[in-house]
Amino acid sequence: MPRSRRSGKRPYNAEHVPLDLDRVGGIRRAESGPDGEWTTQRVRGSDRTFRCPGCDQLIATGTAHVVAWQADSILGDAAALDNRRHWHTSCWEARHRRRPTR
Repeated sequence: MPRSRRSGKRPYNAEHVPLDLDRVGGIRRAESGPDGEWTTQRVRGSDRTFRCPGCDQLIATGTAHVVAWQADSILGDAAALDNRRHWHTSCWEARHRRRPTR
């Protein structure tokens, strides 16, 4: 049987559904760090996989993790939310201890 080429993304002719952060659950918090001001939301899991920017490994479906976006983005709130990232909880908490890459 041939393999599907669908990537799991929304079909071109489907209507865009705006992001509803209240639907994913979790408490939204403001956090400060040496890397700026962030808005974070802890989620219980998702039906999708994401790549953690902290360790470059996949966050498996159903795994609790942190969704974070810049609260002080110069491009505005909408752009910051569009650039949100999904982190393993431990990677998010240890992000300030990472050595910067050159």
